[in-house]
Amino acid sequence: MEKSKVYFTTFKTSFTENLLQKLRRLMITAGIKEIDFKDKYAAIKLHFGEYGNLAFLRPNYAKVVADLVKEEGGMPFLTDCNTLYVGSRKNALDHLDTAYANGFSPMTTGCQVIIADGLKGTDEVLVPINGEYVKEAKIGRALMDADILISLTHFKGHEATSFGGAIKNIGMGGGSRAGKMEMHSDGKPVVAAEKCIGCGCCTKVCAHTGVTVTDRKAAIDHDKCVGCGRCIGVCPKDAIEATFDASNLRLNCKMAEYTKAVCQDRPCFHVALVCDVSPNCDCHAENDIPIIPDVGMFASFDPVALDVACADACNRQPIIAGSVLAENCEKHRDCCSNDHFHMTHPDTEWQSCIRHSVKIGLGTDAYELIEI
Repeated sequence: MEKSKVYFTTFKTSFTENLLQKLRRLMITAGIKEIDFKDKYAAIKLHFGEYGNLAFLRPNYAKVVADLVKEEGGMPFLTDCNTLYVGSRKNALDHLDTAYANGFSPMTTGCQVIIADGLKGTDEVLVPINGEYVKEAKIGRALMDADILISLTHFKGHEATSFGGAIKNIGMGGGSRAGKMEMHSDGKPVVAAEKCIGCGCCTKVCAHTGVTVTDRKAAIDHDKCVGCGRCIGVCPKDAIEATFDASNLRLNCKMAEYTKAVCQDRPCFHVALVCDVSPNCDCHAENDIPIIPDVGMFASFDPVALDVACADACNRQPIIAGSVLAENCEKHRDCCSNDHFHMTHPDTEWQSCIRHSVKIGLGTDAYELIEI
């Protein structure tokens, strides 16, 4: 199998080139201008960071990407989908407030910010994928309406998938609230009765009469429920919850299939910055100290090769004293491995995601690293 090209540069700068200029040069060298942007909508998929988290990518980097797209005649916008969990990005209004608070606004980035799956996380497109685990991926509509996809990823650790790279940014991040539920769950939503006020919003949105309200408490008939997740999006009290019961392997495989659904049939380009490598996702309302030093910036047309190259580079780094990774290595000294992400979260692994991504043709795990 032919190796994919992954371009890399460190965070070392000079008096004549700062980090933003270096990112621009990296993308151009990696071939982003090979894409025809003229009069095309270009979705820049990134994570705006949960409010309280400070490990997310600075908006300055997003502006570099947006400016380059505009120079090529394209129409860029920054985008992400709402979260499944309750937090500062569970609906488009809170999500936009958080994005602006974290510095992602039209004034600072030079392009608009659009929450891809709409106000309540229910504005989705069913994308046929016919995968081993997913038949129709539920993707945020604005993300699928774009002509071109650019993923701008903060590469870091993750408590469920070992690390969060391009595949997670696109696949999990691109799923609507119902799509996220499908990836995380092998079951169907449930009602937390203590939170329910019996308002009936869930009964109105259910197309299969799967929800009823009795004595001011909702109940879901799982024989009728199809797992669309729309009731989760409309509940004003967050009383309807997904069951996070999918195995790590199934979660990784579903995520890969969702990524293919987002990427297939249109030009895509992928950038990953390996800095502030926190042990957990930027979805947390806090961030712990990094587990390793900053590594650099990576770019490729292949999201699978990009993730593998980033993981390999991270695993070559020394461990930061006092980090979760250092503590776990000390605690599990007898079985300490060279996989920094597995050691950060010993009950997770990331190889199944890569294997399945290769199997379904999303990309290759063989890469040629080209340093600039």
